[in-house]
Amino acid sequence: KGLVYRAFRVMPYSTACATAIANFEVSQNYRDIADPSIVVQFHLDGYENCRALVWTTTPWTLPSNVALCVHPEITYLRVRQRGAAAGSEEWLVGKPRWTWVCSLLKKDPSEDFDVVEEILGAALADMTYRPLFSYAASKVIEGKAWRIVADDYVSTEAGTCIVHQAPAFGDDDHRICLREGIIRKDGTGMFCPIDDRGCFTHEVSHFEGEHVKSADKGIRETLKEAGSLLFNGTEVHSYPHCWRSDTPLIYRAVPSWFIEVESARERLIQHTASTYWVPTFVKERRFHNWLAEARDWCVS
Repeated sequence: KGLVYRAFRVMPYSTACATAIANFEVSQNYRDIADPSIVVQFHLDGYENCRALVWTTTPWTLPSNVALCVHPEITYLRVRQRGAAAGSEEWLVGKPRWTWVCSLLKKDPSEDFDVVEEILGAALADMTYRPLFSYAASKVIEGKAWRIVADDYVSTEAGTCIVHQAPAFGDDDHRICLREGIIRKDGTGMFCPIDDRGCFTHEVSHFEGEHVKSADKGIRETLKEAGSLLFNGTEVHSYPHCWRSDTPLIYRAVPSWFIEVESARERLIQHTASTYWVPTFVKERRFHNWLAEARDWCVS
């Protein structure tokens, strides 16, 4: 019936134990650690000499980047240095986070820059850009990768309101890239260049054999040499660790078998409506909400 298929799900992953772990295990060992905090520049094809500013604490995921995500209802700014001529270098950044970006650069947003244009995020969708690394070139689906997509998960609470997408290493990244046709359920188009121990494979040749967390330093240096690194700092934050090995976890797409559920959501809800529950609120609230958000069932 075609209701069973093999695909990927992004799971918490222990590189020390070389295994995915359950979500409930993640909460067992959080520790404060200092991670990179960087802002990088992606050159946009839709504007002359304009670069999208993107913040991340995981530089090691940038070689696997295949998209940038904006919020469709957030306003974005094109800015350039005050007094600069038309055609000079510009930046694209979310308006709610522009002051924060200037604070990193020790600049005054009103004194040091001019706003060239205000743009709604939805208007940026499908604009293409130049990737920071070319490692994934042979893996992506032609005409699908390295473009801007829109989704309302993008937050104004942190970063630049532009989020880099690496679908092999982020649950939302995977969901959005699957929806946009950038990757497919069978993994086509997804670039996951690490082995079971969390070390880069030959696919990222300059860092082959290096653990992803150790490679952060070299990746930042490479970005700096290329002129793509705008800000290079650190951030102390609470981060999940493997409770067995006491090492930082990563999130990684793991292959598994799935039973199709999402296509049957409406029928499941209809049939549930004809059943009798005690107490009734479990049927009408908890169980209904679970069915309404049901995802394809991962067979473990």
